[in-house]
Amino acid sequence: MSFINLMDAMKRIFICLMAVAAVFTSSARNRGTAIVAHRGYWNCEEGGFAHNSLAAFKAAFSHGFWGAEFDVNMTSDGELLVYHDSAINGKHICKNPKSAFDDVRLPNGECIPTVDEFLEYASDRKGTVLVYELKCHDTPELEDRAVALTVEKLKKYGLYDSKRVIFISFSISQCRKLAEAAPGFTVQYLWHDLDFSTLAANGVNGIDMDWKTLVDGSGWIKGARDNGFSINAWTVNAENDIREVLGAGVDQITTDEPLRTRRLMKSMKIKEVKR
Repeated sequence: MSFINLMDAMKRIFICLMAVAAVFTSSARNRGTAIVAHRGYWNCEEGGFAHNSLAAFKAAFSHGFWGAEFDVNMTSDGELLVYHDSAINGKHICKNPKSAFDDVRLPNGECIPTVDEFLEYASDRKGTVLVYELKCHDTPELEDRAVALTVEKLKKYGLYDSKRVIFISFSISQCRKLAEAAPGFTVQYLWHDLDFSTLAANGVNGIDMDWKTLVDGSGWIKGARDNGFSINAWTVNAENDIREVLGAGVDQITTDEPLRTRRLMKSMKIKEVKR
């Protein structure tokens, strides 16, 4: 092949790659992406710079983000606490009653909130979807109890509604239990160790994956589209990373920087999906 022919071939390949990139970007723009405030909109004065605080939850609603994500653990006496880690000050949540944590304060001075507090606030405010992460529990019996309590609480506050709540979890068995207890709801699995047929067999209909794995070219996005799964990416904060994930055409982007994400979406002419 002559040098001229080689250059022509390389030029054609470059044009093809640019066309493919344009298709993905156009798809993202047309479909739009929803912003999920990770652990509420905590990274601001309104949110008290406190993860999973009631103030952060309220801030996510006040700014009109599509979703507010929060983490749920169950105490030994069956209270659902909004807290990320499985232990607080060395005490495992599932092995201690709620009273063991009553004196703990978040960075903004709040007590550790309960799911009841979150759901009561959200019950008459329909602008933001609850992205409800049920944390892993040690035994099938505890999982059953946590799922049953979750559904009970949602019904109590008028939020047993697939348009107002989606579930996410790192536990595939808990995903299955949630899908069984709440048919028709979105259930997104948070890891990347299972194929789509296994996920579907367990009632999963969405992926919520760490963003680097999602966009690394291994086919997760195409696989999700082919199988009718929703696509969420966590936790995307740096500007260049947000741009990359938005360009990939995800349905939801979970971030500690929701206002930055909103600004970048505008600059990229990507529609911000609202509930």
